[in-house]
Amino acid sequence: MTELFSIRDVARIFALQESRLRYWMQTGFVAPTVRKGGRFYYTFRDLVGVKAVRDLLAAGLTVPVVRKNLASLREVLPRDTHPASRLRICSDGETVVALADDVAFEPRTRQVVMAFEVPGLADQVAQVMAMPSAPAKPDAVPASIDDDPTDANTDLTSYRCFLEACTAEDRDDLELAEHLYRQALDLQPSLAAAQTNLGNLCYRRGDAASARTLYEQALDHEPNQPEARYNLGNVLDDLGETELAIAELRRVTIATPEFADAHFNLGLLLARVGGHGQAQRHLTRYLELDGDSPWSSQAREYLVSLAA
Repeated sequence: MTELFSIRDVARIFALQESRLRYWMQTGFVAPTVRKGGRFYYTFRDLVGVKAVRDLLAAGLTVPVVRKNLASLREVLPRDTHPASRLRICSDGETVVALADDVAFEPRTRQVVMAFEVPGLADQVAQVMAMPSAPAKPDAVPASIDDDPTDANTDLTSYRCFLEACTAEDRDDLELAEHLYRQALDLQPSLAAAQTNLGNLCYRRGDAASARTLYEQALDHEPNQPEARYNLGNVLDDLGETELAIAELRRVTIATPEFADAHFNLGLLLARVGGHGQAQRHLTRYLELDGDSPWSSQAREYLVSLAA
């Protein structure tokens, strides 16, 4: 069975704040790929990506360059990356390669800015996970960081407002969370992650129209953010615009095929409008991705009814 790691586990393994991992997840930078029981989990392959991002940022590379490296890494890593894989991940800051035995050097300078062996990472993970964890506590406000200004922290105050809003939301102080998200957006209107989270709060209190506007604004700034598009699809369905909802959820499943809940909701909508064959495919894919979730029994019931 694939070993899964919570956001708290990953924060411990890499000495990162949970709020920073959540921010990377919200912005689609580097995120967990498994969702079970309404919670996100990282696979070992995801940990390789997190380590690469952390090391490249520490080497002084800008966020756009790190994004490019991360995209390359996802292409070269096997889908079943295992802790025992004899892989070495190297980057010269412009390209990433994964080698089984050799070491890659940038041709001109022969300088490697980031390199690590996958078995070595596995040993680090095992050692950290064997240690007792400290009691849970809210994330502290992070110190100044060196991320590129395009990564939503040109004005650090807006970034801090966003992180404090996430912490407030985690402890269910929704009024404070909404205030802080709005404050972050006043300071930096292009902060798509804050627009998505604020949209979620509006949706929770029944203001679907405002939620729709916020999701659409988030996608104007971050068109590839899957959470915003997924939530937009759901709110469009609530507003009676089922065809548009189906179109948005299709885009999520194409761009982010591991997004289990998008397959589930799309399957239900397609079944409702008579697309039974497509509905079966998406519900089956949902069960492949998240077969132990609280909704899995409902997915199986729908599949039985569609096959009847």
